[in-house]
Amino acid sequence: MATAVVPAATRWHPGVVGLLIRLIELLVVLVPVVGVIMAGRRAWSAAQARQAEDSAQVMSAPATSANGNSSGRWRAITRAVKEHDRTDTRWLDYELDVTKLLDFPVMTDMRDPFTERFHRAKLRADLIRPAKAEDLLDDREAAREYLAAVEEYVSAFSVAEAEAIRRRRNDFSRVEQQRLTRALSLLRVATNSAATPQERESAYDLAARELDGLVVLPERTRAEIERGIAGELGA
Repeated sequence: MATAVVPAATRWHPGVVGLLIRLIELLVVLVPVVGVIMAGRRAWSAAQARQAEDSAQVMSAPATSANGNSSGRWRAITRAVKEHDRTDTRWLDYELDVTKLLDFPVMTDMRDPFTERFHRAKLRADLIRPAKAEDLLDDREAAREYLAAVEEYVSAFSVAEAEAIRRRRNDFSRVEQQRLTRALSLLRVATNSAATPQERESAYDLAARELDGLVVLPERTRAEIERGIAGELGA
């Protein structure tokens, strides 16, 4: 009678079993990590695409933008022009208001780095400002430079103004503050249309002496006062 042959059970070497377990553990760790990496890469690529699209929108505009069609670049240019005007108006409030100017004298103190930065930024923005916003539509480089200049101007003014408000007249000695107070009173007389022309002229001269070495009035401020006095004298 023939004896049936039973195949021997397949035996795994302990070393092979250990290797398989380690491979499985490695896959368990790597699969989530790879998923995170791929998700991050997709997010980064999407962000790059959006940034490129935004830049293209800002730096390109159809020729009809000036006629009313909206475009990213046209909006950026007109927004910059408006910000330029708004910051000019904020500075004009100081130039035409002697009280405000002498309450915050740091705004005209060119020895202060914040003030110097603001005036330098204003000069730069004014220098490259286009006669018309439309002039920048066909000149990408000029548009880029102007937008950057306005951004610096607005930022520098805000920083200088915040510093001037914080310090007020605190940098001046008691005697110097008294001189500023007298100068302010005299300048109020110099700008008062109810005073006689002679009183206004005399008050302006005395105020200039009080301010000598302390504060330099902006050119526009001086011109406005002197124009008012000259008009009274010529009447």
